[in-house]
Amino acid sequence: MESDDGTAPVALAPSAVPNERFRVMPRALTVAEIEELVASYGDAAGRLARAGLDGVEVVASHGYLPAQFLSAGTNRRDDAYGGDEERRLRFVREVLVAARAAVGPSKVVGMRISLDERDPTGLEADAASAAVVALAGAGLLDYVSVTTGTSATLGGSDHIVPEMSVANGYMAGAAGGLKAAVAIPVIVAGRLNQPQDAERVLAAGQADACVMTRALIADPEMPNLAAEGRTDDIRACIACNQACIGHFHAGYPISCVQHPETGRERQYGTRTRADRVKDVLVVGGGPAGLKAAAVAAERGHRVTLMEASRVLGGQLMLAQNLPGRAEIGGIVENLAGEARRAGVQLLMGSSVDAQVVADRMPDAVVVATGATPRVPPLELVDSPVVMTAWDVLRGADVPPGRVVVADWRCDWIGLGIANLLAQRGHPVTLGVSGYHPGQRIQQYVRDAMLAEATALGVSIVPLVRPYGADADSVYLQHVLTEEAVVVEDAAALVLAQGHDSVAGLANELDREEFELHVVGDSLAPRTVEEAVLDGLVAASAL
Repeated sequence: MESDDGTAPVALAPSAVPNERFRVMPRALTVAEIEELVASYGDAAGRLARAGLDGVEVVASHGYLPAQFLSAGTNRRDDAYGGDEERRLRFVREVLVAARAAVGPSKVVGMRISLDERDPTGLEADAASAAVVALAGAGLLDYVSVTTGTSATLGGSDHIVPEMSVANGYMAGAAGGLKAAVAIPVIVAGRLNQPQDAERVLAAGQADACVMTRALIADPEMPNLAAEGRTDDIRACIACNQACIGHFHAGYPISCVQHPETGRERQYGTRTRADRVKDVLVVGGGPAGLKAAAVAAERGHRVTLMEASRVLGGQLMLAQNLPGRAEIGGIVENLAGEARRAGVQLLMGSSVDAQVVADRMPDAVVVATGATPRVPPLELVDSPVVMTAWDVLRGADVPPGRVVVADWRCDWIGLGIANLLAQRGHPVTLGVSGYHPGQRIQQYVRDAMLAEATALGVSIVPLVRPYGADADSVYLQHVLTEEAVVVEDAAALVLAQGHDSVAGLANELDREEFELHVVGDSLAPRTVEEAVLDGLVAASAL
């Protein structure tokens, strides 16, 4: 928590219980302050009602203030607002009464709550359920919305926006248990990203409605497509968390790696027809090329995409082989579907050089030739086994024994490779150039991968770069002190050292002869988010 000038403000809570995630020690609220807060909830509800909303929802989920009052772990008061279950319920009860009085009988008043905060000191599932039963029985709730997790701890906060290794609809069972105990409608959230998933929950009687957020960020047309029975055309969210909650945490407007039009609607939200139809050649069938081809065809151009391999997707086809990352391959399916529906001609197994381009005589060329693994200069003695992350994912033999993974980007590649090799039974040392593994990726994704690495016994060495290797040792160098860090009894060194652009074709083409656009990693090695955005921008300019 910070104030406008960067100093730490005074945090308030039911009791002075430290917050583990943000490392804040709050001050206990006075009774007068509690009464003021209750009135403020009522005032806020009244403003929403006057603004024309059909109802209001009190957020008692994720370890926020109402949940703190309900929890015996965070509410250690011994006055009218704490001490036993009934008194811990008082704050939420008074808030709901104030909200109802402010909105009147014609508006809906609901509440969201975490049935399990997944925090040793947080609100327990039984206590949360008991609170809902009591409040619903008193006629204070028109519905309840069920979720899980808490913002107070790292592990608990990961469930606020669960990443792709979490099962779809994983809170449906808990919601069903509560539904059997109350007479009000129960809504459920938690990794529900497809209408058919929601239908299964409803058909099983586990909830009366399902909540989706990221699904609509990924495909704002999902409700319309579902209503038309076109579920195969829906761009399913893959829970990568990169451009939605990842942007939010970094202070940027939210978007989607698959649908960069989200958050950029004024510029790219409406697909405009091209003034002149062009023959467009897209070279490369990775995410950048697929997006460029799809958008260009949607704008009315005649588009041919040529891909050297027999499969679409580029690096995504490797990324999906990492532990817990299988769903990232859904980007390929979604983008390829968009390209096919738009009428793109896909030519697989088709290598392209400058002569091929000249022979086809397109009006415009989009170069999306991607990148290759970067191998830095190393001092190697006695023929050590050195390979790249790509080699491992393509099935190269890794000798038995300890493997050192040298991770430059501190993203999901090095950490994922370390977990993959540990799953296969290798002792693994993960050396990262940053302060910790996963430093560059969204917290909830990083936490899940770090938890897996811990469970698998991966040894982590921070702040090191690869220096060299011999037959049985890997030599790292501390990035701050330049001192040697030696890993002995090492059977192999696996490099996750970023990428080098494949820019040969782009450099060969005459920009005066062709309208040329270079996109994705062939322009500069980055992530799938920038690749898809590059494709959108280039195709929109054709």
